[in-house]
Amino acid sequence: MSAPWLVVGLGNPGPAYAANRHNVGQMVVDDLARRAGSAFTSHRSRAAVADIRLGVLPGGAPGPRVVLAKPTTYMNVSGGPVGALAQYLQVPVERVIVVHDELDIPFPTVRLKAGGGEGGHNGLRSISSVLGSRDYVRVRVGIGRPPGRTDPADFVLKDFATVERPELPWLVDAAADAVEMVVTQGLLAAQQRFHAPPA
Repeated sequence: MSAPWLVVGLGNPGPAYAANRHNVGQMVVDDLARRAGSAFTSHRSRAAVADIRLGVLPGGAPGPRVVLAKPTTYMNVSGGPVGALAQYLQVPVERVIVVHDELDIPFPTVRLKAGGGEGGHNGLRSISSVLGSRDYVRVRVGIGRPPGRTDPADFVLKDFATVERPELPWLVDAAADAVEMVVTQGLLAAQQRFHAPPA
């Protein structure tokens, strides 16, 4: 049997942070768990996990095994739980998908890449350090730049603005679709779909 996929939604723990822009990655994995009819349970790696099958293969067979994870640590030390889960599940780095907020992408846009820099994102920096590699897949959920002189560190720790909230469910759904497409069809197919200009 091949290793499962590990899909990590980044965020900070606890209800005070749940609706923050910085927690949109966790919103996406929550959506994937809901689609699969699965609930998260506590894991000794300091993460909440849900073990699911994602998508449907040609012929109707269930899609690949995916372990969804939400670290229960703060964002800047996400690498510890991710590294522990990857080791426990024997998941190679190329089957790790990290879903995270991205300041440099406009709201509400989804972009995907494998490898590259962390763009100042402390959660990604922690994961790269612990995994010893940057070659994992990133599903980058665009939250846009802060207005005016707002400090980006403050901006990401605020909830989505009233004008953004009508589009937030669409954004979360699109990012969840992107994860599913990477797992079932590959990164290139997902990039071709989500990077295409609007029709």
